[in-house]
Amino acid sequence: MGVILGRGLYKLKSIVTIPTIGINLYLMAYPTLRQLQVFERLARCGNFSQVARELHLTQPTVSMQMAQLQDIVGSPLFYTHRKKLHLTEAGEIVLAGARIMLDGLEQMQARLQALKGLEGGRLRLGVATSAKFFAPRILGHFLQQHPAIEPTLSVTQRDVLLKRMRDNLDDLYIFSVPPEGPDLTVEPFMPNELVAIAARQHPLARRRRRIPLAEFCAQPFLMREPGSGTRITIERHLAQHGIKIRPRMELGSNFAIEQAVATGVGVSIVSRTMLAGLHFGEEIRVLDVETLPILGHWYLVYLSVKGDMPVVGQFRRFIHQFTDELLAPYRRSAARPDKPS
Repeated sequence: MGVILGRGLYKLKSIVTIPTIGINLYLMAYPTLRQLQVFERLARCGNFSQVARELHLTQPTVSMQMAQLQDIVGSPLFYTHRKKLHLTEAGEIVLAGARIMLDGLEQMQARLQALKGLEGGRLRLGVATSAKFFAPRILGHFLQQHPAIEPTLSVTQRDVLLKRMRDNLDDLYIFSVPPEGPDLTVEPFMPNELVAIAARQHPLARRRRRIPLAEFCAQPFLMREPGSGTRITIERHLAQHGIKIRPRMELGSNFAIEQAVATGVGVSIVSRTMLAGLHFGEEIRVLDVETLPILGHWYLVYLSVKGDMPVVGQFRRFIHQFTDELLAPYRRSAARPDKPS
């Protein structure tokens, strides 16, 4: 059985028969771009008022858009638990599709601008917390050369950064330990040395001969939180030398480690790029420890499909060409450990 569609107001000049099993495909309503924009923003922040402010809408308009989208989908998109919005299974499906569509439209716009010889667009950069000592400097100099680009910089812990990557929230990422995946491109762009540090008054800071690794690790040891890229690298290195430590304290930021080391709570291993930004630089010494520093790299990571986006290409070229010049202050001539005073 089928549905007969005719052409012409008064005479049927041709007849097309469409199976009724497919009729919903032709009559189904589709979400609007605005509905998907509102939904994606609401899924990200979970607050109707904030979405209204960010998109320059009224709160009733946001609520109406979500009600209409839910009617189109035919299933609830959110549920409330402990006064917070959470996505339903249907909501997760719609969110994945919405992000693909919105990202595709943004890439299309960027390529059309490049075709017209216009420079602009949006650059969303996500970096691990250890990179916050140099990433803003790189971004700032990049924007001096490309002032029409609208930047967003997100600095967060590794596990959050990996989730942002899975949700396709950014264009480029900076990691010290890059994730792996067939759809990812990983490019090293700068050396990353991990060095041993202690308080200026610590007994090891006055040691004139090289310190055995086991002796250093026997000190009260301060570490980043589990899952941190720096911690992963340190634990791999120590495991290669048959050493396993139980940290005296786990801290969620490099600044917290800096403060704790400066006050003599314990020793640690940190990225050398952190040292130029120390608030307690005079109170901390780099130690000469066997097998250290740990030599690694900082990596630029992005979804391979985004490699052809003009703004991504501009930033990649910039970071590879000018990293050495821009980051010289962050790689102090402390290539050697501090001498005991």
